[in-house]
Amino acid sequence: MGDFPSLFLKKGREKSVYQHHPWIFSGAVEQVRGNPSAGDTVAVRNPHGQFLAWAAYSPESQIRARIWGWDEAMPVGEGFFRAGIERSIARRVTLFGTGESAPRARRLVHGESDGLPGLIVDQYDEVLVMQILSAGAERWRETIADILMELTSAKTLYERSDVEVRKLEGLAPRTGLARGDAPPEIVEIEENGLIFGVDVRLGHKTGFYLDQRLNRAKVRELSAGKDVLDCFSYTGGFAVNALAGDAKSVCLVDASAEALQFAKANIGRNNLPAERAEFVEGDVFKVLRLFRDQGKSFDMIVLD
Repeated sequence: MGDFPSLFLKKGREKSVYQHHPWIFSGAVEQVRGNPSAGDTVAVRNPHGQFLAWAAYSPESQIRARIWGWDEAMPVGEGFFRAGIERSIARRVTLFGTGESAPRARRLVHGESDGLPGLIVDQYDEVLVMQILSAGAERWRETIADILMELTSAKTLYERSDVEVRKLEGLAPRTGLARGDAPPEIVEIEENGLIFGVDVRLGHKTGFYLDQRLNRAKVRELSAGKDVLDCFSYTGGFAVNALAGDAKSVCLVDASAEALQFAKANIGRNNLPAERAEFVEGDVFKVLRLFRDQGKSFDMIVLD
């Protein structure tokens, strides 16, 4: 399979690899043969030199290698990433279906969970937002970007690799247009019949917390007639669902005045009763202590 550098594990430290744990920590490494650079592919081997896995090498991180795959016959290259991204997209079709009923705001690639460590891709209708979190994914950035545009109907691929974890990998932050057309200032998405504006360029993470979709729906289901407190409310995902579920009142607390204004706009997008919403700008922990001292209580508290 070519002359790849090799990473040899200490005796007894190969068990997690046999169990398909995707991370190899620096303390498990006995030696590295060859001269791999950050992001290069290495062959992970047991103390006897037997092949265990292919991995991306990261000399500056405590996670010294992140495993791409366990099949020696499947080297890491364009074909590997094409197959991996195709499988990730197929999983979302299995989960969400196709056609008009399928959500157009969803996570397409979820890092290690999809066998693609360090890569996050969220879809907001025709806009994809990519986060590259590891040296290995960084090494294959251009290949990954090309494949994403080819395999989806996206018009835009925007990068939001601006998270702190990149520093641990020795990587500088990077944001900006990666492929296609510039994204609109606000991308509107539909989730569970509600409309939300998303700022993919400046919002938290990739713009929206897609992983809370089911929890937001549960809040909507349970909110009727209740006074709801939404802590760390951000752009109002939970609060909008609470009002859509006929909450008696919703109190949104966030340190960002801009996020609260965005939440107010999302309430307006859905023609929900804004008079039932109170917006409190401040540190949530201080605000909670104030509410305690005031004897203020709620029927439901969202603390995420």
